[in-house]
Amino acid sequence: MRILIITQYFWPESFKINDLALGLKERGHEVSILTAIPNYPKGVFDENYSFWKNNDEEWNGIKIYRSKIFPRGKGSIRLMLNYISFVIFCSIKVLFIKEKFDKIFVYEPSPVTVGLPAIVASRKMKLPYYFWVQDLWPESLSAAGGIKNKYILSFFNKITKVIYKNAEKILVQSKGFESYIIEQGDFSQKLVYYPNSAEKLYKPVNPTDQYLSQLPLGFKLIFAGNLGEAQGIDTLIEAARIVKDFGIEVNWVFLGDGRQKNYYLNEVKNKGLADIFFFLGSFPADEMPHFFSCADALIVSLKKDKIFALTIPSKLQSYLACGKPILASLEGEGAKVVEESKTGFVSPPENSKLFAENVIKFYNLSSESKNEMRENALDYFKKEFEREMLIDKLVGIINK
Repeated sequence: MRILIITQYFWPESFKINDLALGLKERGHEVSILTAIPNYPKGVFDENYSFWKNNDEEWNGIKIYRSKIFPRGKGSIRLMLNYISFVIFCSIKVLFIKEKFDKIFVYEPSPVTVGLPAIVASRKMKLPYYFWVQDLWPESLSAAGGIKNKYILSFFNKITKVIYKNAEKILVQSKGFESYIIEQGDFSQKLVYYPNSAEKLYKPVNPTDQYLSQLPLGFKLIFAGNLGEAQGIDTLIEAARIVKDFGIEVNWVFLGDGRQKNYYLNEVKNKGLADIFFFLGSFPADEMPHFFSCADALIVSLKKDKIFALTIPSKLQSYLACGKPILASLEGEGAKVVEESKTGFVSPPENSKLFAENVIKFYNLSSESKNEMRENALDYFKKEFEREMLIDKLVGIINK
């Protein structure tokens, strides 16, 4: 098949769609990407890219068509301009693509508006598009973006319905998404459960001095990913204070960046925890398994919200693929994965006391129990989220 993937984010930005595109190409399919100029998460264009030049390029044999976009910058106004500009410029870019395709596949983390250029492409090329939902809109706009204005939410709800209505199939990364989408309209016949996997690079590796030297000595927990409001990191900071008050030495390592990073740095300092918190910044995806190998356990957390209870955080698959114990501050679908896999401990979101108790409980576990959690993580990943199995499933979905 000749497949056009439409996504606002793509390499060198680190998103799951990068590996999925490679996986489809490995199967012999011709894959092209329609995306934006990379500017996530820093908010400025990556080096060698410019608003004023043609940024089309090739990556690992995959043709990349890049539309113009206003970079994210900082603040909600700049972010909204980023979303709107992609819709406009990407829709225009579609009109100039002469390559022929058989199917259109759309990758939708926020924003849902990536579906609007997909509608333009679908009508121009007379092809169906398959819409892979990573974030629920407009709920995500409210929960993660802090937007409460009912008129704005109603507007984006209408846009979301139009996108779903025009899609051939709506793929959802969590079964919990299904009821929410059905409430938005009569889309039940279009829904297909299609979870995230993890890139091939995520696998168990042995810790090396190169990465151990970048981390503190002793017992350490690692959180990887965006440092935003949605991640509920305040809960982790308060839990760390509780654990420290018990006289247990735990180092908290954060790999990633985000809009709230400076706020969390100040919180840690104000609570007198600067000696046990380590914000190391962002690293390439291929280094993450090496950092994970140095951790005693990995952390996943989200704040308390209806939408987050319906979501499986994509980092969970990467954690499981690396065979690591998991400490989770979650509820709903994500919590269910940790509990079913028997790979760690779960506490409700925003409950620092119970999370601290789980940290202490894990700290005191025997080596045998921790090793059992590692084995459980790998077994569950292979059963539910293994990459090759899911690529086969996707090809089957869009081939019907």
